[in-house]
Amino acid sequence: MMRFLLPLVLFLSSPLVLAEPEAPPRTLGSATQVSLTTQILQLGLGLIVVVGLIFLLGYLMRRVGPMAGIGSQQIRVISSLPLGTRDRLLLVDVAGKQMLLGASAGRINTLHVFDEPVADLDAVRQQGDFARKLNALLKREPNE
Repeated sequence: MMRFLLPLVLFLSSPLVLAEPEAPPRTLGSATQVSLTTQILQLGLGLIVVVGLIFLLGYLMRRVGPMAGIGSQQIRVISSLPLGTRDRLLLVDVAGKQMLLGASAGRINTLHVFDEPVADLDAVRQQGDFARKLNALLKREPNE
């Protein structure tokens, strides 16, 4: 249906485009200056909006992003498994003790505290080492 809709709209609108009168040529003068000023203002405002969005997304990624649990703190999120839109299982390391937590929209429950670590922290750190992965991709041959 959508495959036929676009050509039909273009076919029916083509006589309307051809019937439009031509615009009179612009004269040089103050109208050009206003237009140039308006364009520079739009460009500046657009740039401010884009830079603001970049900073906003950076802030949000630090607060709730996947990299929020990585750092030199005593509490680390080792693994996360989404169970639904708002529920997830978290494997957390707190000062060397690993716990399985259930997190939902309004609460966090401890499901199990492991006596022995189930995940090796060094292996988890190596898996998440972005710089190492990027270097490996850049050094790889393009034919591979």
